Amino acid sequence: MFAKLTGKIDTIFQDSLILDVGGVGYHVFASGRTLSLIGDSGSSVSLLIETHVREDHIHLYGFSSIAERDWFKLLTSVQGVGAKSGLAILTACPPDKLPIVIASNDANSLRQADGVGPKLATRICTELKDKVQNMNLGALVHQSAAVVRKGKSVVQDVNSPANDFSLDQDAVSALVNLGYGRSEAFSAVMSARLKSNDNPQTIDGLIKSALKELAG
Repeated sequence: MFAKLTGKIDTIFQDSLILDVGGVGYHVFASGRTLSLIGDSGSSVSLLIETHVREDHIHLYGFSSIAERDWFKLLTSVQGVGAKSGLAILTACPPDKLPIVIASNDANSLRQADGVGPKLATRICTELKDKVQNMNLGALVHQSAAVVRKGKSVVQDVNSPANDFSLDQDAVSALVNLGYGRSEAFSAVMSARLKSNDNPQTIDGLIKSALKELAG
């Protein structure tokens, strides 16, 4: 099985490319994100490869990063998510955003992907939520919002006490009702938590802090 291919781009299509490796052209399917990053025809590129073998075909799927490849494998482990849908999701939601999208149950963001309806988007969030709980969501928010918290880890325990979880969810719901996207609201609430220095917060205080994050 192929794990990686390095060569020159021969032709780029809407959802794939032909990669010339030593005079042999490999047809490789890829996300819109990867296709936008690899350059134009004639450019040299290395792609991580996932090989899918079926009775009637052998398909190659290429990825520009380990994170994108791993998310493809995770997404396609969900019933109803095929390779095409997996690439469409990665086109609509970059790998660094997917943990927050799923943790915040933001099915609407997943529905931006071609071929992903409301039922499938909900199933993805439900089946993968436990898996993203093992990811460093606090660090992801730290990176995206440039949160600085000296002397303490930015890792937030997603298995926090029930009352804190309920407070966070109420704050997210309030922000969504104000017109913010669910993932955006979730990130803002987490950032506000990280900056609170573990001081107890009321729902009003948490919403105000999150709104400051959104305004910043």
